[in-house]
Amino acid sequence: MFKKILIANRGEIACRVIKTAQKLGIATVAVYSDADREALHVKMADEAVHIGPAPSNQSYIVIQKIIDAIRQTGADAVHPGYGFLSENPNFAEALKAEGVAFIGPPPVAIEAMGDKITSKKIAASAGVNTVPGHMGLIEDAEEAVKIANSIGYPVMIKASAGGGGKGMRIAWNDAEAREGFQSSKNEAKSSFGDDRIFIEKFVTQPRHIEIQVLGDQHGNLLYLGERECSIQRRNQKVIEEAPSPFLDAETRKAMGEQAVALGKAVGYFSAGTVEFIVDGNRNFYFLEMNTRLQVEHPVTELITGIDLVEEMIRVAAGEKLRFSQADVKLNGWAIESRLYAEDPYRNFLPSIGRLTRYRPPIEGKRDDGTIVRNDTGVFEGGEISMYYDPMIAKLCTWAPDRLTAVEAMGRALDDFEVEGIGHNLPFLSAVMDQERFRSGALTTAYIAEEFPDGFAGVAPSEADAQKLAAVAALINQFAQRRGAQISGSLANHQRPVGADWVVTLAGFTLPLHVRDGADGTVVEFDDGTALAVSSDWLPGHPHANFAVDGASIGVKVSRSGTGWRLRWRGMDVVTHVRSPRVAELARLMPVKLPPDTSKMLLCPMPGVVTSILVKAGDTVEAGQSLATVEAMKMENVLRAERKGTVKHVAATAGESLAVDELIMEFE
Repeated sequence: MFKKILIANRGEIACRVIKTAQKLGIATVAVYSDADREALHVKMADEAVHIGPAPSNQSYIVIQKIIDAIRQTGADAVHPGYGFLSENPNFAEALKAEGVAFIGPPPVAIEAMGDKITSKKIAASAGVNTVPGHMGLIEDAEEAVKIANSIGYPVMIKASAGGGGKGMRIAWNDAEAREGFQSSKNEAKSSFGDDRIFIEKFVTQPRHIEIQVLGDQHGNLLYLGERECSIQRRNQKVIEEAPSPFLDAETRKAMGEQAVALGKAVGYFSAGTVEFIVDGNRNFYFLEMNTRLQVEHPVTELITGIDLVEEMIRVAAGEKLRFSQADVKLNGWAIESRLYAEDPYRNFLPSIGRLTRYRPPIEGKRDDGTIVRNDTGVFEGGEISMYYDPMIAKLCTWAPDRLTAVEAMGRALDDFEVEGIGHNLPFLSAVMDQERFRSGALTTAYIAEEFPDGFAGVAPSEADAQKLAAVAALINQFAQRRGAQISGSLANHQRPVGADWVVTLAGFTLPLHVRDGADGTVVEFDDGTALAVSSDWLPGHPHANFAVDGASIGVKVSRSGTGWRLRWRGMDVVTHVRSPRVAELARLMPVKLPPDTSKMLLCPMPGVVTSILVKAGDTVEAGQSLATVEAMKMENVLRAERKGTVKHVAATAGESLAVDELIMEFE
């Protein structure tokens, strides 16, 4: 077994590898850039080596810098994690030449499967179902348009060396094919240093289902079930689960056997994933093979009981797999929610900054038998950098059945506290309560179909509004009674706390009466509904569990002016609890309107302006591209919302802008 492993990565996955290495008694080495000096993976490792400036192309993906760190520390093995150098055959070869073990597959398999064009040809020859498409290289945008027409729209334009949703565009017509080709090419060159592009048919209403494979260097190769990864945004997975609610045993077996056949065709060992697109009739087509550990590997670990990182280490050390295909059993159901530093209220644009509060739910087994797991690489007080992937954490839940796992995820998300940056927690919570998700009717178009106008939060139903009003009423009682308790006051001279109040929230006006009941406070509404509510919340606590009508709900609580901001299950409301007379007067107050920014193009996220496509005096049409901004390695095209004339361009290409900083103004 190895004595010291260097993790050629950062963030969550570096922390994940360190945990297993520690379990096995193996020393660890972290590498870090300027931006990661105080990162969690640096603190967790036994040693840490600085490898350069913040941009990954000057640090984490520079092979020689990793080799230098190996020589400096004497590491005898390297785990690449995912992303960066994990699927770079040159890196694997360099380690081999250095006499250091690569904890991953053989270079020949990485090279064959890392090139999507070559991998499609190998898959077809191995008897794996493939999607129709053009497997040759494409020289320019006009050739891309011709090929797209020959295949038939819609088509998927993809970077040959791509991954993580980067360098991918869907085109439904010639204009989108032309623009998508150039954007994919730019992203591919920036992210992977390889701008080769190919095109294939886009399967409509598809599911994205992948098979986990695991093999050793002695010819044994197994499949460990599947993961459903259909809920995606911009081709990047957001919520995954294992097993899939769609597959039957027969399809699972067929997909697993094809995945193994493909692996054997390239002499594969270590952990890997074969991704498929599955249509509504359970026809499945090979998409790509990821020759590395997948981001969503925890859900497979939770339903199989197999530590994939441990198995990768053992395989790299030359050990045989300790189990056979017949030993692989799928137990229960696991869900993974990716917590991203992306603001769903601003069309999921990246958000950077300091985590002023970061309190994940407690990990481990709960009283109801469910399990909560949180894989993360951040900590309270740490910063989310603009240079890397926006992932904050991967929250996972396990239960004996799917619906219970979904319920457990909803509760865990309610209990997850993140402040200081924009993040997608409210969105994830909203999905958990959607009937379509709970029924398992998933496709890769789920987010586009369920949130066609973007995400603006969840509007509370009348029943939910009453629950939140009961919470607000209880909070108000706590605050009022605390305010009335003045030390040293005369008996019978304390300010009385009223029982009749009016709560306003999200368009609801709810008169109510508060009284003490046998099991705590009872809130009675005008329609006759009475809700018993209790909690151990105290003023200043940003989160608490409230028992409302016998059910426990986790609510985030904070002051908002004279009201209380309450967040629960994707709802984000400001509640005001007023006496009836004050409520009557409040209704007469004018509403303050937000400033008019309709004639301005503001930078929607912190990032670098990569191009300005118009100039002062130009007339632009609705939908026309105005500028591009790159943030967290993703290129974002900013378009005109309506026809107009450019009055003034304030930004220049190459300039770094903060959120809401002016790019251009219109007449």
